[in-house]
Amino acid sequence: MSEASATTTPDEAVTGVLHPGDMGVTLAAACSGKVLWASEGRSAETRERAHGAGLTDVGDSASLVAAADIVISVCPPHGAEELAATVADAGFAGCYVDANAVSPATARRIAARFEHFVDGSVIGPPAREPGTTRLYLAGPDAAGVAARFAGSPLDARVLDGGGIGAASALKMAYASWTKGTNALLVAVAALAAAEGVSDELTAEWGLSQSGLSQRLTYTSIRSAPKAWRWVGEMDEIADTFAAAGLPDGFHRAASEVFARLGEFKNSRSASVEQMLEALLNSSAAAEDAG
Repeated sequence: MSEASATTTPDEAVTGVLHPGDMGVTLAAACSGKVLWASEGRSAETRERAHGAGLTDVGDSASLVAAADIVISVCPPHGAEELAATVADAGFAGCYVDANAVSPATARRIAARFEHFVDGSVIGPPAREPGTTRLYLAGPDAAGVAARFAGSPLDARVLDGGGIGAASALKMAYASWTKGTNALLVAVAALAAAEGVSDELTAEWGLSQSGLSQRLTYTSIRSAPKAWRWVGEMDEIADTFAAAGLPDGFHRAASEVFARLGEFKNSRSASVEQMLEALLNSSAAAEDAG
């Protein structure tokens, strides 16, 4: 970690968080010391979240970079490299933490821009209660970053012996199942709807696959509004599989499924019927365009 970061006491710590969305704001709130954010270009909803968490607004990213000794990036994965480049180009000399859902290769490209870098990944919901959310950290400076979350609801865990990319690899493997199977479940239900056998499939699930109907409903309520964020994540997962010599088609398809649900961005939820209609209508539109 940078010399300033290594000698900073908890009370003197200054951490910048870019950008405090629903997940990022809970990471920021769990961090000890002074936590900065930049309101320039952010939505009213983000401003409200940051104010409620007691974060200090420094106006713009340049001011945040100049004041912080650790900067944590929490953003949709498709924007991770661009955001890192902005921080690096501003001359940031502290420790940059990429806590986004990116592939190990992406994490290593970002790391190359900084002298001090920690590869991070978040598993679990926004960290509002202890025991629900882990922040995995990898790299030589990981312990110093983890110390800023000591005693908070966020469980920061250093991957001992894990180099840059290890935390991202863990996230890719974990989310390839949790979110990937959500996409598969939605696609399966859409297929049944297209063929007119939805009721029959639901009945069979009740006999042989207990819980799938409930999971489909949960996916429509909780996942559909976030699907737009997961398009890039599925692409990063597919790249990770390909780099390991494994088939990447599962998650290329999952990326397309989530892209077709993009209309639910900023909605509170969607019904199963709305979700399947969006998926099937997108398919029909693509065929018409072809």
